[in-house]
Amino acid sequence: MAKVTITLKKSLIGCKKNHIATAHSLGLRKIGDVTVQENNEATQGKIKLIDYLIAVKEG
Repeated sequence: MAKVTITLKKSLIGCKKNHIATAHSLGLRKIGDVTVQENNEATQGKIKLIDYLIAVKEG
């Protein structure tokens, strides 16, 4: 399966609680944190929810 690299670009301070929980479920806690996830429907839903906080790179 394909992979995506996700980087947290903006602070979680002041975000909705469910957006913070989504970032934490992806393994993102501090600005600059990077994680590699499987590119599946669940991950795509999480990315879509917090797309204003992250940068996504295919591969």
